[in-house]
Amino acid sequence: MVIQTTGAATRAGFAASPLEEREELALYQRTTNYLTAAQIYLQENFLLREPLKPEHIKDRLLGHWGTCPGINMIYAHLNRLIIRHNIDMFLITGPGHGAPANLANLYLEGSLQPFYPELTLDEAGLGTFIKRFSWPDGFPSHLYPGLPGTIHEGGELGYSLATAFGAAMDNPDLIVACIVGDGEAETGPTAAAWHSYKFLHPAESGAVLPILHLNGYKISNPTIYGTMSDADLSRLFTGFGYKVRIIQASQGDARMAKALDEAYRDIRSIQQIARSHQSVALPAWPMLILRSPKGWTGIKQLNGKRIEGSHRSHQVPAIDVKSSQTSLEAVEQWLRSYHPEELFDERGRPRPEVLALCPQGNHRMGSNRHTFGGLIYEPLVLPQTQRFAVTRGLTTSNIEPVAQYVKEIIVNNPQTFRIFCPDELESNLLGAILEVTSRNYQWPVADGDEDGSAQGGRVIEVLSEHLCQAWLQGYLLTGRHGLFPSYEAFLNIISSMMDQYAKFLKSSQEFAWRLPVASLNYLQTSTLWRQEHNGFSHQNPGFINTLLNKKPDVARIYLPADANCVVYTMDQCLQDTDTINLIIAEKRPFPQWLSFAEAVAHCRAGASVWQWASTAQGIDPHVVLVGIGDNPTLEVMAAAQIIRTELPFLRLRVVNVVSLFTLTPASEHPQGLEDDLFEAIFTAHAPVIMNFHGYPSALKQLLFGRSRLERFHINGYCEEGTTTTPFDMHVCNGTDRYHLVIQAIRLAAAHPSCQHIAIRMNELIASYQAILTEHRRFIQRYGKDPDSITQWQWQMPAD
Repeated sequence: MVIQTTGAATRAGFAASPLEEREELALYQRTTNYLTAAQIYLQENFLLREPLKPEHIKDRLLGHWGTCPGINMIYAHLNRLIIRHNIDMFLITGPGHGAPANLANLYLEGSLQPFYPELTLDEAGLGTFIKRFSWPDGFPSHLYPGLPGTIHEGGELGYSLATAFGAAMDNPDLIVACIVGDGEAETGPTAAAWHSYKFLHPAESGAVLPILHLNGYKISNPTIYGTMSDADLSRLFTGFGYKVRIIQASQGDARMAKALDEAYRDIRSIQQIARSHQSVALPAWPMLILRSPKGWTGIKQLNGKRIEGSHRSHQVPAIDVKSSQTSLEAVEQWLRSYHPEELFDERGRPRPEVLALCPQGNHRMGSNRHTFGGLIYEPLVLPQTQRFAVTRGLTTSNIEPVAQYVKEIIVNNPQTFRIFCPDELESNLLGAILEVTSRNYQWPVADGDEDGSAQGGRVIEVLSEHLCQAWLQGYLLTGRHGLFPSYEAFLNIISSMMDQYAKFLKSSQEFAWRLPVASLNYLQTSTLWRQEHNGFSHQNPGFINTLLNKKPDVARIYLPADANCVVYTMDQCLQDTDTINLIIAEKRPFPQWLSFAEAVAHCRAGASVWQWASTAQGIDPHVVLVGIGDNPTLEVMAAAQIIRTELPFLRLRVVNVVSLFTLTPASEHPQGLEDDLFEAIFTAHAPVIMNFHGYPSALKQLLFGRSRLERFHINGYCEEGTTTTPFDMHVCNGTDRYHLVIQAIRLAAAHPSCQHIAIRMNELIASYQAILTEHRRFIQRYGKDPDSITQWQWQMPAD
């Protein structure tokens, strides 16, 4: 691998005097600002060795200039800090569309060249580099996985700070600097993320240095934080618990350097106290606020309108350069103001004094080893799954055995596995995990909160799905493992975050140097079918639909029907890399359908015929009845028992699906089935009734491309139900056993050999509809499901 694993940040000849330091800082920033602006505009004449002409300008001007000078200032000073103190540090840039600034720094420090050999530090490499920005098959206008040092794109604002904290966890020597843009700071996820340090143990983990970059404007409006006074900002962030330092860019590099040196000393002081086994009460971690003019050092005015220091510099300050001589002259004057002839020699190489501020080896922020999580990744030490097997035929929670399994993972992997959960661990019957660890919380807690501890802990609970997702992303992308348990309804809150992460994984697979990282695993429980306490507002299985639209190499959805299947599925997901795995399992007691060996075979297949539950071993069925999910499967099994007992002349095949993508054609997904295998399970001609956990539209999407789609009849959640009984939730949505029996009768009656069913169809259907009517009367009178439902057990009739 091209990333160096050794190499000091310091080097001979680094300027020691404050004056020389300031000169190097100024020269370096002038260079990165030039490279940034050049990337946005130039396709030729990269060093302005001739007058600027329209043909030198790119036809498509893309990029966000306004935030870039501030990013360049921060990057330069972080480089200085790394060199001076020999720090293990990398940068997360929240304003991801400031990518030309990051690229300029990555180019100068040499982090790009190992992956893009043509980007040499000479005139040819410089021209290739500048032209590549926002060019077809080049670098996009935002950060992305094709750039070394990147673990956060900034494609959706709000998640940079929490991602930085996730990366710092269990990395005691690491400091993650994070630039939070003032537009990003307006988002809810960022507002919550300021509290992340309260979950960061200063002895076992590294540190995050937040830098709030205030340049005053969004696309066309002032930012909230940009309009606040220094006094108000100081009060706000001091109230959050930070030690705040505010720097005006106009104060110059000396003030910025002093503030960063002080912040670094604050971090090390807190860590040294904690690591000497002393209590650190309410540590005031440092944060910086940098005020810089929007579009600083750029065009001051154009056509009588202010550009620098206004929203007009947010993206491309002069967009009509090829058609307006005035704009062309303004851009040329701007670019020449950096004096590129002083920055590069006659061969187009950056002058040595420019490169003096670049750290060496893996101390370069773009080459920091933590940003290449695949290099650090090691598989988890997993327990033997058979030890957590549940006896077939018992009735027990599908979740509690997996809690015992995860307990051992925590014991076996004390520094590389964490659980991030939105305050629902015990509610989801995973509380047994707290027998071997605690909830990590660094702020004082009241007596009696015995499960919370400032002494580490592998469980982090906070009532913010955004924080859980971003922490987990930062943790995974720096080479570790994790689990995100959640109520079903609330995973939808982070659907767009999951979407961004899926895109990151998909793009990462396009670069051979992005080695695989541990998969992101969701355990989705407290599902819609058992929301009798929370009601209609908590009934939403839509996260399935969102994940269905992700790239097939990335997305996996599992609906195990019993505890043995849940344990085996979890074990497989924790061994996966570069995927997003969704496991859906209800926490309430369920019948256990399969032995552990049967569960393993079933899960490996993804879908299989349960011959023991079918009539005549499921051979030549009139109807195929399919359960997908633990609650729908329970109703399928109850319907199968009714049919076997009361309608023995109806030939029935029972199928269970655990991996949802087995329904899709093999050409569409790695877990999809070839047509012959699909028909071996679902037959080629028999009608198929699918009883599904989620929205019926999800199965329609998956089945598209299969032959004779008209024979598939899909039941699922159809936005019906409220605070009612568990069985009535199924009745409201037509997924209960009696509706299934009625469907089976109707479909079987159309078969030529089932005239005896057709003759009695009206009578049979009326009898089951009467049961449903009586069910309604019963629950309205008693407020509960009848014993015939709650005490139902599977019984195996003799064939």
